[in-house]
Amino acid sequence: MKLLNSVEKCVDEALEGLVRSNGGLALLRGHRVVLRSDLESIKGKVALLSGGGSGHEPAHAGYIGVGMLSGAVAGAVFASPPPGSVLAAILTLWKGGASGVLLIVKNYTGDRLNFGIAVEQARTQGVHVDMVIVADDCAFAQPSKAGRRGLCGTVFIHKIAGALAEKGCPLDEIVARMNEATKNIGTLGVSLSPCSVPGCLPSFQLPPGEMELGLVRLHECVFKPLFLLTGDKVVLCVNNLGALSCLEIAVVSKVAIHCLEERGVLVVRVMSGSFMTSLEMGGMSLSLMKVDEEMLRLFDAKTTAPAWPNLSTASVSGRNMFMKPEEKPAAASDNYNEGSLSSVIRLVLESVCKILLEHQEELNALDRAAGDGDCGSTHALVANAIQEWLHTSRIPGNFGQLLAELALLVQQSMGGSSGALYCLFLSAAAPHLKQNCDGAAWAKALHAGTEAMKRSVTQVLAEHFQSELFSFILECNCKLNDVYKV
Repeated sequence: MKLLNSVEKCVDEALEGLVRSNGGLALLRGHRVVLRSDLESIKGKVALLSGGGSGHEPAHAGYIGVGMLSGAVAGAVFASPPPGSVLAAILTLWKGGASGVLLIVKNYTGDRLNFGIAVEQARTQGVHVDMVIVADDCAFAQPSKAGRRGLCGTVFIHKIAGALAEKGCPLDEIVARMNEATKNIGTLGVSLSPCSVPGCLPSFQLPPGEMELGLVRLHECVFKPLFLLTGDKVVLCVNNLGALSCLEIAVVSKVAIHCLEERGVLVVRVMSGSFMTSLEMGGMSLSLMKVDEEMLRLFDAKTTAPAWPNLSTASVSGRNMFMKPEEKPAAASDNYNEGSLSSVIRLVLESVCKILLEHQEELNALDRAAGDGDCGSTHALVANAIQEWLHTSRIPGNFGQLLAELALLVQQSMGGSSGALYCLFLSAAAPHLKQNCDGAAWAKALHAGTEAMKRSVTQVLAEHFQSELFSFILECNCKLNDVYKV
C-alpha cells in the first residue's frame, strides 16, 4: 500500500510538494528539474547539477541550496532522467551566468549515458561543462564490469563540491579535487526487506531469517579500499534506506562509531538519518569519507539545502559524552538498626524480581487486551535494575531510606504509567518510615502512598473529562447555531 494519487504522476507531484514547501527551490517548466530559485546568486560561480532516478529521496533535490547543488534532474522511479531534461537544466544554469557547470553523476549505466549525452550536446553549444563520476560501493571484492555503483557517498561530493563552488573555485580545480575525493569514500549496505516500485511487485523476496547483505566485514570491505590506518579521520554517514525507525538507526550509529574507534580511526563527524533512501527498503547503508583538516572545513561550510542536517562541528571521537550527575544529598543516619532484617529484605526483593521476570510475557499478553502490550517488559526493566542494585549496594537499615532509593530506581529505569505510579507511591510513603516502623507508621505510609496515586490519577482524569466536556459544549453550540440559522 502506498499513499499515492497516481503511479504515473507520483514523481511530478512529489517534486511539486518539495518545491511548494521550500521557498529556495523552483521547478523548470516542462521538465522534472528542480533549481535554486535565486539563480542570480550563482553568477560568476560554478553551478552544480546532479540527479538520477526518483525513489531515493531526499536525494537529489533535497540537496539544492547555497553551498550545495544548483539543480537536480529527476527521472521516473529508479530510472535515469532523459538527456533532454539534463540539457535543459545545464543551459538554464549556463545562461543564468554560471562560469561553468559540473555534473555529479552516480556510476550507473543509464545515468552515465544520459548525463554524458547531455554534456556532449552542451559542449557543442559552447557551455563550459564537465562531469564527476561517484562509485563508492564497496560490496564487491572485485568490481563488476560496470564498476562500483554510486551510492550514498555521493552526498559527500555534493557537499564538498558545493563548498568549493561557493568559494568561487574554477571548474577545473573542483573537478580535480572531486576526482581525488571520490577515492576516499566507501559505502556498504544491508537490507532486511525489499522495496517496491509504485504499481509493481517488490524487487525481491527474502525467506524468513535471511537478509540481503552488502555489509560483510567493515575492515575488509571499507578499510582496505580506503587504506584507513590508526589515527585517520573519517566522516561517517549512517543512512536509513527508508523503513527503519529512528531508534534502529541510532543503535546502528552507536555500533558503527564503536567499531571504528576500536580500530583506532577517529570519527570526526556523524550524519545519521535518511539521506539517500530506496523507497521503503528495510535496511541501512554506512558511508565513510577519509578527511583532512581542509576537507573537514569544506564539509562544515554552511548550506541552505533543506535535507542537509544541522551537524555539530565538534569531533565525535575523544569527546566525553557523559556529564557528571549532581551529587545526591547524604543519606540521613539510621535512627534504628534493622539488623537481620536486611537479609530478609534482600530475599523478598530478589523473589519479587524473579517472579516479574518469569511472568514478563504473560503480563504483556494480558496488557494487549487493553493497552500497549508492554506491561511485562516495563516491569522487567525495574526488576533488572533492582537486581543490579542488590548486587552493588548496601540495603539501608532504615525503611524510609529503602523506599526512597527504590523510588529513585523506579524513576530512572521503569518509565510508563506503572513507573510513575510506583514512584509516587514509594516517594509519598518513605517519609513516614524514617523514624520508626511500627504498625501505625506502616499504616500511615500505605495511606500516604495510595493517596498520592489517587490525586495524580484524579487530576489526569479530570483534565481528560474537562477536554471531553469542552468538545461536547462546542458541538452543542454549533448545533444550536445551525438551528437558529434555520
